[in-house]
Amino acid sequence: MCGIVGALVNEGSVVSDLIEGLRLLEYRGYDSAGVALMDARGITIRRRAGRIERLEAALAENEASSARAGIGHTRWATHGVPSDTNAHPHTDTEGRIALVHNGIIENYAELKAELVASGVKFQSETDTEVLAHLIGRELSRGNDLLQAVLASLSRVRGYYAIAAITKTPEGPRLVCARQGPPLAVAVTKDGAYLASDVLALIKHTRDVTFLEDGDVADLHIGRADVWRTDGTSVVRVPKRVEWDPEEAAKGTFPHYMLKEIHEQPDVLAHTAFDKIKEEKGDIDFGVPGFSDSDLRGIERIAVVACGTALHAGYIARYMFEGLARLPVDIDYASEFRYRDPVIARNTLAIAISQSGETADTLAALRKAKELGARTAAICNVEGSTLVREADATILTRAGPEIGVASTKAFTAQVAAAYMLAVRLARARGVLTPEAGRELVLELRLLRPRMEQMLGERIVSEVREVAEKNQHQKGFLFLGRGINYPVALEGALKLKEISYVHAEGYPAGEMKHGPIALIEPSMSIVALNSTGLVHEKVRSNIEQVRARGGRVISIGSDRESWAISDEHVEVPESSEWLSPILNVIPLQLLAYHMASLKGCDIDKPRNLAKSVTVE
Repeated sequence: MCGIVGALVNEGSVVSDLIEGLRLLEYRGYDSAGVALMDARGITIRRRAGRIERLEAALAENEASSARAGIGHTRWATHGVPSDTNAHPHTDTEGRIALVHNGIIENYAELKAELVASGVKFQSETDTEVLAHLIGRELSRGNDLLQAVLASLSRVRGYYAIAAITKTPEGPRLVCARQGPPLAVAVTKDGAYLASDVLALIKHTRDVTFLEDGDVADLHIGRADVWRTDGTSVVRVPKRVEWDPEEAAKGTFPHYMLKEIHEQPDVLAHTAFDKIKEEKGDIDFGVPGFSDSDLRGIERIAVVACGTALHAGYIARYMFEGLARLPVDIDYASEFRYRDPVIARNTLAIAISQSGETADTLAALRKAKELGARTAAICNVEGSTLVREADATILTRAGPEIGVASTKAFTAQVAAAYMLAVRLARARGVLTPEAGRELVLELRLLRPRMEQMLGERIVSEVREVAEKNQHQKGFLFLGRGINYPVALEGALKLKEISYVHAEGYPAGEMKHGPIALIEPSMSIVALNSTGLVHEKVRSNIEQVRARGGRVISIGSDRESWAISDEHVEVPESSEWLSPILNVIPLQLLAYHMASLKGCDIDKPRNLAKSVTVE
């Protein structure tokens, strides 16, 4: 999710407020930035690929110092490469409105075809420009901005946060809407403001209104009128935000774990997007240790990790073997040094850890180095012991993970492993540039699919699954291939925070023992996305049903949904990346189960965030 800010003031200029707000949202990651400013002359748009400093320089050349309204945006590219032209804001043909947008318009292609047929000429490659033209068309029909936004959104399918401005005889008009990505508004007697994060609003007031999915806010000096997309008005009560930084950072989320689950699309961008080199079909980590010469001599990989990081390592094994064609050993870090391991020549030992301080993982890495392995780390904390001691490091840059049960760190680790698999494959010459381009494009397109998984529809479906299954005596999570480790992770999350017994199993191993547990009071969570083994998993589901088991199907395989008691739909994606999508409903399931049971979600009993003792 990118960053959005907006402001409407009685007097003075909004330029400094917009730039300051964009700086506060830099942590979300971006490859371009822009603003639209409204003054007596109309709308002035300045946008630049690259950092905010380039945008500031462009503003200095032609500063709209009298602008009393404006919107700003930091963008991660999805539709269209990073460029000045594709940067937001976008406008309609006549320049009547300016629009910024987070998320994705799923039916943009058909809407664009309709607009092109009517004579509209597009300036960018983005899906966002479609909505700008739709709103502009509604304005030309005599609608005001609120009516134009409501009418245009009725044509749109997707997940979005938007803000739009236009000029009227009465002055500037500012409207925003949310369906998926976060958006909050705040008003004072002298102004009205909006932002993707409450941190960009606290400067103006502690009383912040967090918009809900389906809300459209019409901002005026001193008030914000909120409507639903069906045109009905609604009252949203502002939340008083105190100056405690952690409380402010939590926003409306009741727990850090839930906030961190929802941050995962942002985390993917932080971890991956600046390293992707589409034209080369390759990855550039920007640090020593991952060049062709560094990697070409690697003959074997050994992965060591604990807990959730170990599950990311299991997924990494499928990627390293399937893409880079390298043999992989994987060990619990706590077992590695005690089994008198043998390290083959030209082995790369990879340690995976969120904190970089996990005692067992550090000891395993040191043992591997002692035995002659080159070492690398996938870690979230710059300056940690693991990062300092490894020969090479991929920093995931997921940001602080406060909830003890790891969520966003896991998806960042999987994304990092995927990138390393592509880099290894390209360095070793087993992957062509064309195939590499397809793989890195899939990674960039994963973000809007993750946002879709965190929309209200999916979240509500998972909450309903939790409610229906909260009294079951246990859960068996089944997966095959690259999604088998996701079954392990889903079971671990449920155990960690809701204290419910759960096991993760390879689906093909069910008949070798666990099938004895199947009965109506045992819920079976089957992970099945379209791919190499989806028919096999479907057969396992049938075996469960034949023995009276209750099946919850997670994934993109529609035929599995039809033979399950309940299902959660996951968007189609590359099979290599399906674990990142499939784990999200499992994280949400664990969260809602724990919430229903009244557990201490962020601080589950007996657990610590970083295990620094054996």
